[in-house]
Amino acid sequence: MSQRGIKQALVDLTLQFGEDTQDKCVLGRRGLMQLIDELRDLQRTAMQALDKGGVIVVQADGALITAYDVDSFDRGRIHAR
Repeated sequence: MSQRGIKQALVDLTLQFGEDTQDKCVLGRRGLMQLIDELRDLQRTAMQALDKGGVIVVQADGALITAYDVDSFDRGRIHAR
């Protein structure tokens, strides 16, 4: 596709997030704007996790047991016992 000035990364993006219609995969303006909005939401959530120093999720057999901030874990308390 380099003859048309379309890089492989754009082809991969379209195949991953585009909409399949018959023999084509289309990622138009509306789809791109929706993708960008979702990425902004994901970035906002990642920033919240970063502010907490990370998040730990404990689960067993696919069921959520608990979740807590990485910074809330006090290693000194374990060694004091």
